[in-house]
Amino acid sequence: MPVSRRKLAAALAVCVVLPLSACGSGDDGGSSDASGKIEGDITFQTWNLRANFKDYFEGLIADFEKKHPGTHVKWVDQPAEGYADKISADAAGGTLPDVVNVSPDLVAPLAKAGLALDLDKDAGQYRKEYLDGAWASHQIPGMSGTYAFPWYLNTGPLFYNKSLFEKAGLPADQPPTTYDELFEDALTIAEKTDGKVATLANVPTVEDFGRYGVPLMNQEGTGFAFNDPKGVELLTKYKELYDAKALDPQALTATPESSGKKFLTEAVAMNPGSALDLGNFKKQAPNLYKNIGITDQITNTGHVNMYVMGVMVNSQTKRKPAAIAFAYYVTDAQRQMSFAKKVAIFPSTAGSLDDPYFTEEDGTDETRVRVAAAKSLKNAVNYTPVLFSEQMKTELRNEVAKALQGKESPKEALDNAVKACDRLLQQQG
Repeated sequence: MPVSRRKLAAALAVCVVLPLSACGSGDDGGSSDASGKIEGDITFQTWNLRANFKDYFEGLIADFEKKHPGTHVKWVDQPAEGYADKISADAAGGTLPDVVNVSPDLVAPLAKAGLALDLDKDAGQYRKEYLDGAWASHQIPGMSGTYAFPWYLNTGPLFYNKSLFEKAGLPADQPPTTYDELFEDALTIAEKTDGKVATLANVPTVEDFGRYGVPLMNQEGTGFAFNDPKGVELLTKYKELYDAKALDPQALTATPESSGKKFLTEAVAMNPGSALDLGNFKKQAPNLYKNIGITDQITNTGHVNMYVMGVMVNSQTKRKPAAIAFAYYVTDAQRQMSFAKKVAIFPSTAGSLDDPYFTEEDGTDETRVRVAAAKSLKNAVNYTPVLFSEQMKTELRNEVAKALQGKESPKEALDNAVKACDRLLQQQG
């Protein structure tokens, strides 16, 4: 999958309908013992990575085969478009590769169908080598176990315009860190500018509800819970911002690109960003660039949101020792560190974020953002429920829009969103 932060954020929905034969043992002479000899042919599938990282993966595979004589890894790379459908078709047809690049939402239906290996049982010795939040990201509500090795992570800090804060009488070196502080500052900025400057350009997403401290699902994983009083409280606050023009009037239809332009033209005081954005500001808006502040995502929980990719082992593989060994090899600390230096992502392995590459600034914009993001990732979590599909995101967004426009109360809107998402959840199951 493309490794930009925004595209990592966009999970793909998949509903796998499997014949009973696809859930059989699949063992016709191959080794099913994870502790057996590492040997044989396996297939490794990635998600739109060959075009930019062909040499990296060919080198990684060659090194693995040299380390484990008698192994052979066939690498296949699928395009981004239709990746979820491809996995669904392979799962149904019994042709799922041995080792598969997945996102958490793609793991869920495979785990439910018995096609994703439970690493807690078969590779639990590696558990401590990964960040807690990253390891937990491929766990499924209502099921015990972990169903993919965490691979690369991403997150993004918030940019804020120091000048706009100062003009509103707010300290430029003390940006908001909690939602209460954010709402208070946003209303102040809107009031001081007669509604000409909003603080935010986007409506709340499921990640915002998570960062606010709202329970998103019940413990059994059978229903959503973001319509609880705390969720209603968050949406009510956003309604206040919208009415006061502290939330941009065009937030209901905003895209990452449009909200970025709002920030660029200083019509919005805060916005998620990346090193690429900083470079654009330096060229296109030097006055803005001089006043950019970088801070963590707003959170009431003390944990920012992470986006995560994983590497799953097919539970039906005939070469389980080799498949587990290779999936671990792809995601171990050495390989992840090497990959992180080729592209703007972050390793999920414990201790890697303490490397000087992620802690020491050198005066460049790229490093400035990388250091800020890496610091927040150490205890980050993936707030997006693994069962939360693209359709569900649309349902939530539509209901949030109705609440902000006054067509429904925040409680009615979230009740309706939960009902719609629960209905979609039952269709998945």
